[in-house]
Amino acid sequence: MSLDPKDAEALLRWRLALGDGAEDVDPSLSLDALSQGAPGLGLSAGEAAELDRALDFVYGDRRGNLAATRPYIPHWLGALRKFFRHEVIALVQQDAIEKKGLTQLLFEPETLPFLEKNVALAATLVAAKDLVPEQAKDLARQIVGEIVEQVRKKLETSVRTSLLGAVRRGTHSPLKIAKNLDYKRTIERNLRGWDSKRQRLVPERLYFWSNQRRRHEWDVALVIDQSGSMAESVVYASVMGAIFASLDVLRTKLLVFDTEVVDLTPVLSDPVELLFSTQLGGGTDINRAVAYAAEHFIERPERTIFLLITDLYEGGDGEALLARLRALVESKVKVVCILALSDGGQPSYDHARAQQLMALGIPCFGATPDLLASVMERIMKGQDLGGMVPPRP
Repeated sequence: MSLDPKDAEALLRWRLALGDGAEDVDPSLSLDALSQGAPGLGLSAGEAAELDRALDFVYGDRRGNLAATRPYIPHWLGALRKFFRHEVIALVQQDAIEKKGLTQLLFEPETLPFLEKNVALAATLVAAKDLVPEQAKDLARQIVGEIVEQVRKKLETSVRTSLLGAVRRGTHSPLKIAKNLDYKRTIERNLRGWDSKRQRLVPERLYFWSNQRRRHEWDVALVIDQSGSMAESVVYASVMGAIFASLDVLRTKLLVFDTEVVDLTPVLSDPVELLFSTQLGGGTDINRAVAYAAEHFIERPERTIFLLITDLYEGGDGEALLARLRALVESKVKVVCILALSDGGQPSYDHARAQQLMALGIPCFGATPDLLASVMERIMKGQDLGGMVPPRP
């Protein structure tokens, strides 16, 4: 029996309030059926299930070890920010603190020093910064700083070497220093000097690479999705942005976005400040972010690397997004879509949207920071990416 949309909406609200136990009593109260009959709420079955899980953490009748059922905080906060107004979010967060001891689980000064210091923890502390008790805020920021510094030390040398080398190796020089010898070009240009009797090449001229480089050889636009599912990518992207900003050969700009766009270029040199300026979790309007970056970040299209870091789950105008990206590609901007920036694992992303971007000539792949640096190096050298990136999604 079909329900009137108003009745379906009322039942869906009650179902979300009662939790999944309601379906055990009456199977007709399934989220799938009710969400289809309640178009006025604008919730798909998947979104209703996501919201149900977020509420169930706070209000569900769960037993056993609380730590085992605790959700990944950035995802949990992201679901709340996606579906509720600020005042409702504050109420649910307060209930989480009181009902589930959230601060005791994670944010107490006695607990924080003993947690494993990794990128996931940094993402969690940044996402939940508004929940951190006053007495633990300085310690939480200190821990995020330690994690960021660890990541930066691990990455900085290899990233700087790759990118500075790409620029330095762009021109030739008459300065005859052995370490700057361009072996490939020297051999290619002197093949007719091959001495077959002595089995050696006798070059008529040696070619050398230049060590000189100019400031701001390339522009880099970092456009970073700060939805809950991208939390760890935001941490890595912040560190990479700081490294890029430290290189005089690059002019780097960075923004983060959900349904709003925030230009964080002024704090690029301080990745901890950058992270605490983000609002991890919430909706997603990629089109709006790309529009802002296209207008404010791009001055030299042919010398711009546009790094869009997102899982491509677009909540805005998908057709307009494709049109904007097509225009960037046609203007000779080097556009790359990073579906996740992390140390490993398979990214979750919108496969259909990724295929659309690939059809525009935009590579789409999950990357480690080192792979991203290698991809940028090849772009700066004018080389094809070839087999460096994974095949089509």
